[in-house]
Amino acid sequence: MSPSRYARLSRQELSVLVPELLLIGHMIDRSGMAWCITEFGREEMVQIAIEEWAGASPVYTKRMQRALNYEGVDVPTIFKGLQLDIGAPPQFMDFRYTIHDRWHGEFQLDHCGALLDVEPMGDEYVFGMCHTIEDPTFDATAVATNPRAQMRPIHRPPRVPADRQPHCAWTVVIDESHPEAQSIPALDIVRQTRAATWELDPVDRSDQGQADYSGPLLSDFDFGAFSHSALVRMADEVCLQMHLLYLSFAIAVRARAADDAQAVSVGTRGLIGLAGLGAERIHRALEFPGGIEGARQVFELHPLLNPAGYVVAETADNRLSVHRSPAHDDGAWISLCSPESVQPLQAIATAIDPRLAVRVSGTATDWTAELVETDDPAAELPEVAVAKFSGGSSFQFQPRRSLPLTVV
Repeated sequence: MSPSRYARLSRQELSVLVPELLLIGHMIDRSGMAWCITEFGREEMVQIAIEEWAGASPVYTKRMQRALNYEGVDVPTIFKGLQLDIGAPPQFMDFRYTIHDRWHGEFQLDHCGALLDVEPMGDEYVFGMCHTIEDPTFDATAVATNPRAQMRPIHRPPRVPADRQPHCAWTVVIDESHPEAQSIPALDIVRQTRAATWELDPVDRSDQGQADYSGPLLSDFDFGAFSHSALVRMADEVCLQMHLLYLSFAIAVRARAADDAQAVSVGTRGLIGLAGLGAERIHRALEFPGGIEGARQVFELHPLLNPAGYVVAETADNRLSVHRSPAHDDGAWISLCSPESVQPLQAIATAIDPRLAVRVSGTATDWTAELVETDDPAAELPEVAVAKFSGGSSFQFQPRRSLPLTVV
């Protein structure tokens, strides 16, 4: 096991970064699905999204339960998982929970950033996201906790009236009479990846602050209450969530692509958009300097290169060196970066300083990227501009009070 790159951050910095990583993970679809629509059309995009989440979320949901010691089979366990899921980043997807008892609960979204992104595109897109995609994927997320859990809508968009609040509301019921939810074939493939079984350092229980989430469900997850060690583990787990989601996305895309070149092109364009958007958010949140030093620090913490060991890389001065990694074996994001495919790396550098150029030399799996200051500022890459269509690019987290939720 390699020591985590996040361990060098302070507890306070980590409490800022972990929700940022959850939101960056949510932006994977804002970036990638635009290119799925372009290549395969809206209806196939919807099916790709269903398969993507159903193939990944049961794997990473279980990982986070184990990491933070809240494994269970009940509704509060499902809700805890959602609070630490890139599918439901805090505040941007503002889930409000009600617990009736262990087997019955409700949630509503007081703010759904994904809905606000999609509503301007029309009811067809809203229906695709809030009905066609949500029905199977909410249940797929619950499968990791209890295959007899069912999430069912009380109301949901398209909104009538147009400003209806909350944006949607759902019941969650676990009942022995429910048929067990069935997993999709892609889930078995994703479970075989190195990412699915990647071992991370256990949480140091002697560290100051909360070591796990075994206590009551909280209305808002208080990242600042957790220990440095627990936050490091969360950061690495959230990066693995992103890799697992991308690996599942890639399976769904390959099933529809005419050839490998088309599949790689869709994945790379999605990565470019996410790489730039994510770099900008990390840079802003942690108030890093500009120039080469700021870019080096962002590269070190970017989900593209984490967790350490799964992606083998080191930074020094103006250089980033990458070596063949388990992530290459999986065909994860890093396999889309090479001397022939520099744009994902360039998107990160440009987000920090438009005058930084990235020059890459080496082989497809072992290469060095050099950051060079130039006189001419580069334009933002079009793929990054597409990803920034989402309100998630500029969304700002607000301080919240975290209260325990008890049975109503």
